[in-house]
Amino acid sequence: MAKQLHSLLSSCLLLGTLSIVLVHTPAQVHSITLESDIEVLQAMKQAIDPVSIGRNSYLHSWDFAFDPCEDAGLFEGILCTFPTDRSVNRVMAIDLDPAGYDGFLTPMIGNLTELTSLSISRNNFRGPIPETIANLQRLTRLSLSQNLFSGRIPRGIIDLKHLEILDLSQNHLSSKIPADITALRSLVQLILSNNALSGKIPDLSGLWQLNTLDLSSNNLDGNVPVLPINLRKLSLSHNVLSGHISPVSALQRLTALDLSDNRLSGLVRQEVLTLPLVVRINISNNQFTEMEAIPYPREDLQLRVLDAHANRLRGRLPISLVNIANLSSIDLSHNQFSGRIPSEYGAKLGSSWKSLFLEDNFLIGNLPPQFVDGTVAVRANLAHNCLRCPPNIRFCRGGQRANSDCAGMHNHIT
Repeated sequence: MAKQLHSLLSSCLLLGTLSIVLVHTPAQVHSITLESDIEVLQAMKQAIDPVSIGRNSYLHSWDFAFDPCEDAGLFEGILCTFPTDRSVNRVMAIDLDPAGYDGFLTPMIGNLTELTSLSISRNNFRGPIPETIANLQRLTRLSLSQNLFSGRIPRGIIDLKHLEILDLSQNHLSSKIPADITALRSLVQLILSNNALSGKIPDLSGLWQLNTLDLSSNNLDGNVPVLPINLRKLSLSHNVLSGHISPVSALQRLTALDLSDNRLSGLVRQEVLTLPLVVRINISNNQFTEMEAIPYPREDLQLRVLDAHANRLRGRLPISLVNIANLSSIDLSHNQFSGRIPSEYGAKLGSSWKSLFLEDNFLIGNLPPQFVDGTVAVRANLAHNCLRCPPNIRFCRGGQRANSDCAGMHNHIT
């Protein structure tokens, strides 16, 4: 009995000792994310006005009592590397939600040297884009669009040799486009629209992988330069570009072209109108004076929409437009076209042509019969010409020009 009691007491003492050891052993928290990466994320959140961080937003989920990579589900908008050699994890992507975050992008962002994607679009980030962005040598996607960034495009951005997508659109950037941006040979999309960029468009022909170029709604001037030959979408609209557009004729893979609202002039060559893959062409609000004829029917062309309104196009309406088999929407309004509406236009109306706008020209004479047929399902406008429109023809609503205007134009033409 004495031996059993002694054994029992020994066991209790041992358990007590173990309990004491377990109670007093300090907890060890092992961070699997590089400490400097955590500091960057903390700085990013601290640079945002807390009032703009909503309860359901990604930044609200960033709780630094936890490890960003180990508890990635708690850190919305974050992706991490997971190395197999048990080294520390790194932040490799930040994709914030459009929650209206109001603040600045911390210069510490340049310390995330494993970052491949940074997307903080559709928020209210303001101030300059940090020059330290140039440290992100692995970056393939940089999307800062629809914010309030101001100042210049960081010059160091040309060092991001792996960059494939660069979208700085809809900000307040006011510098020139860096001339050596052509060093970014991996670029597939370059979108700098809706800023206040000025100066000439640099030579971008070396960006041979580029398929989307949008420089619209800036203050760019000069001529249309030689452009990357693999472009599929090109928008240079709403600038002050001048001269001819012959460089565009080399873009054989183009599907969408928008050169509207510039000061471009001269001849619209058939090589532009017959680009084999282009579906939409908008050359409106320029100073073009002539549209070259397309000499024979083209069943192979994809062009469906042609908008050339508000130019200085003159002479007879281009009959050769009927040679573009897939064309369905034409806007030649607000020009200086004269003469009669070709009967070929009437044949197309309501069949392949679904939309035809010819208002505000100096067209004369009777309408082709198809224009008078009230059953034709087409959108059209022939107002403010010198036409003899039958009463109640809906295409002529808005009236015709005064006789004095029509007589004056007739004398000018003859």
